[in-house]
Amino acid sequence: MNYIYAFLIGGALCVPAQILLDKTKLSNARILTGYVVSGVILGAIGVYAPIVEFASAGATVPLTGFGFTLVKGVKKAIDRDGLIGVLTGGLIGTAAGISAALFFSTIWAMIFKSKQK
Repeated sequence: MNYIYAFLIGGALCVPAQILLDKTKLSNARILTGYVVSGVILGAIGVYAPIVEFASAGATVPLTGFGFTLVKGVKKAIDRDGLIGVLTGGLIGTAAGISAALFFSTIWAMIFKSKQK
């Protein structure tokens, strides 16, 4: 059942983005940024944590999950380091994901040649 919950919640999070892409003239960057910011806001007010507990990867893989991870890292760093945690917590909390994205994008860039559309 966990896989089904993850699929349904992840899909429910992604459907509005697809509708916005299809029906509006918003750029991909604006929609993606909106998703990260909404994850930050929902994480900060405590709404997103129960969704993550229920759907696990279905809620952490979309960009709202990245925003939630930023908030989680900042909260943890503030508890540990005080006010300086506001500046360092987000990077510490998301370092593994950012590093993986940089590493794998570099590998793919070395293997494949990009082409103009």
